[in-house]
Amino acid sequence: MKVKLKSISAAVVAATIMATAVPAMADLTFPMLSYRTGPYGPNGTEFADGYADYFTLLNERDGGIGGVKAVTPECETAYNTQKGVECYESTKGQGALVYQPLSTGITYQLIPKVTADDIPMHTMGYGRTSAANGKVFSHVFNYPGTYWDAASVIMKHVSDMEKGDLKGKNIALVYHNSAYGKEPIRTLEELAKRDGFKLTLLPVDHPGQEQKSQWLQIRRERPDYVLMYGWGVMNQVAIKEAGNIRFPMDKFIGIWWSGSENDVLPSGDKANGYKAVTFHGVGTDYPIFDDIKKYVADTGKAAGDGSNIGTALYNRGMYAAVLAAEAAANAQKMFNTKEITSGQMRDGMESLKVDNARMEALGLKGFAPEINVTCENHGGPGLAAIQQWDAKTKTWSLITDFVASDRDIIDPLIAEDSAAYAKENKLTERECKS
Repeated sequence: MKVKLKSISAAVVAATIMATAVPAMADLTFPMLSYRTGPYGPNGTEFADGYADYFTLLNERDGGIGGVKAVTPECETAYNTQKGVECYESTKGQGALVYQPLSTGITYQLIPKVTADDIPMHTMGYGRTSAANGKVFSHVFNYPGTYWDAASVIMKHVSDMEKGDLKGKNIALVYHNSAYGKEPIRTLEELAKRDGFKLTLLPVDHPGQEQKSQWLQIRRERPDYVLMYGWGVMNQVAIKEAGNIRFPMDKFIGIWWSGSENDVLPSGDKANGYKAVTFHGVGTDYPIFDDIKKYVADTGKAAGDGSNIGTALYNRGMYAAVLAAEAAANAQKMFNTKEITSGQMRDGMESLKVDNARMEALGLKGFAPEINVTCENHGGPGLAAIQQWDAKTKTWSLITDFVASDRDIIDPLIAEDSAAYAKENKLTERECKS
């Protein structure tokens, strides 16, 4: 009996030594402040599915990021700012590396919190545009493009359609009456001064189901183009209303949050020709989707039932996860550790480079422009393309190349707004080493 006890004791000691020598690696945590309910639920669900599925792909195919599994704990915000803040507070202690709130309202509330907590936040193509100034907003990133970039690229497309002459044209903006919807107004006002067009502002109150007065005004005034910064059910209603008054759909152009299948399908053939700006590719004609099918969908590990794969918002959520994973891998290399902290993740995001060769290696050749984030520039390249809806085939197609926004207009606005924020919050700009 004594011998047996000694043997057991020795085995336990050996096992303890081994466990101490080779500790189990903690998971890399990417919290999802998602919303699958409410008037914005269908859109939020597609983005969340794409985000979760990419990390599942990395876990199943590659064993995670640098050999460490990724987890995506989900917290339902219902696109409610207060709930979003509560989700942040309840999940930040779980080893959160980066937050993607998918809400401009939540973003504004979290900017001071993530900065104080040393946790980066990625508001990809949304949030506060002037957060592109990394000297002021150290922990907020909005690459690869901003709301102001989108407004500029849309107006470049309008200018191309008008052969470069916008003088005297009437451009109407139908927008979600919130911080999100109001974001492009300043840029459009500056462009209107420079190019000589009239800007008509038409706010739509949350959630956007009632738009009769706005579209009566559009029918009465017949603007040359209508731009839309909407979300969720607001987009569906607007496109239906445009179809009802026979507004030419090729002159109705939405922001990237107004360019999903959910927005156009309810209008059937009337939505044919509708356009939206985008900062990434459309459809599933990229090798990465073969891997998602093999390792995620076909194995029953998809976040949803698989029906969202390849939709505009699924692709965007997937792309957000791609950039998060690439930044995490970058941080692992920078600090020579697999178990990175949120502060190291921030540094990985601020020095993120994703070139065309890397995109091809990821199975995403041609999906999006190159990204080169710096201390000064958290907004990325600011390139975008125009996509158009074909109601017959029920598909989006890119009809332009990715083009640059007007930096002469946007950069001074970013400098002005970020300086005002710094002054209001008594912040000193960081010095960026060249």
